[in-house]
Amino acid sequence: MVPSADPELRLARSPLARAAWVSVGTVCVGLAALGVVLPGLPTTPFLILATACYARSSERLTRRLLNHRLFGPLIRDYRAGRGIPFRAKVLALVTMTAFSGYALGPGMPEHLIWPRVVVASAAVIGALYILSLPTRRLD
Repeated sequence: MVPSADPELRLARSPLARAAWVSVGTVCVGLAALGVVLPGLPTTPFLILATACYARSSERLTRRLLNHRLFGPLIRDYRAGRGIPFRAKVLALVTMTAFSGYALGPGMPEHLIWPRVVVASAAVIGALYILSLPTRRLD
C-alpha cells in the first residue's frame, strides 16, 4: 500500500487499480449530482460510495469530498458512525416524495409504464436506505 497520513485511506498499489477507483468514484459523484435534481435518485449513498472509492485511489479527492462545505460534514459523520442529522433525513424523504409524486403523476404521460416503475422503485429503494441509516438527533 502507498503510505498515507489518513489511516482510513487504503490506497491501491497499482496505478491501473487507482485509475479504476477514481473512475468509479467520479461516476458516483456524477450520480450524486443527478440525485440532487432527479426524483427518487438518492444523493448521499453515492457520495459515501464515492468517498470509499477515492479512499482507495486519491488522498486529494478524498480530502476534497470530506472538506466540501455542504456534503463533507455528512460524510464525516457517516464514516464516524454518527449517522445523518434528523433534519437532513426528513428533507431527503420529503424532497424524494414530492419529486417522485410529480414524476409518477402529472410529470409523466400515462402510457409510459416502465419509466413509472423505475421511478417508483428508485424512490422506494432510496427511501428505505435513508430510513435504515442511523439518525443523529442533535443538529
